[in-house]
Amino acid sequence: MNGKKVLGVIYDFAEIIMTAVLSVILVFSFGFKTSVVNGNSMNDTLNNGDTVIISAVNKTVNYGDVVVISQPNALNKVLIKRVIATGGQTVTFDYENKRVLVDGKVLTEPYLPEKMYFTPSMSGNFTVPEGQIFVMGDNRNNSTDSRDPLIGFIDVRYVVGKVVYRFGDSHFFEKGI
Repeated sequence: MNGKKVLGVIYDFAEIIMTAVLSVILVFSFGFKTSVVNGNSMNDTLNNGDTVIISAVNKTVNYGDVVVISQPNALNKVLIKRVIATGGQTVTFDYENKRVLVDGKVLTEPYLPEKMYFTPSMSGNFTVPEGQIFVMGDNRNNSTDSRDPLIGFIDVRYVVGKVVYRFGDSHFFEKGI
């Protein structure tokens, strides 16, 4: 091989590598982000130390979505929680049967590791203001979430995105998982 061919091959290879690197940078700058789970509030769905990919493309949230939240809070950390209710909906805690209702309908939550116990601070109904969401961890008995005044309702502008993929056991996220 002569010198020009070798330089051509090196140039082509460098161009492919640079295009791939630039593509990854663009995708993760504008479409997707990564985050590491800090804490046990989402066990068994997500565990402390898991790395997740977040879709930042469509920030419309619905019941069941697992979201990453950057809203300032007393814990001084980014939160990963499940959306329980959105603006205008009412959350009620059924103390006797240890369950959660939204707009009078019992939530079906197969992802919970155990039944939730209730504390007196969770009395009454919570109506979610428009433009906000009510979130809870899947590990309800070990989660600081919208039930706690330290967190409260979450302004949707602080939703970084939805969790779409979890590394570790490597699977895509779906509602109810």
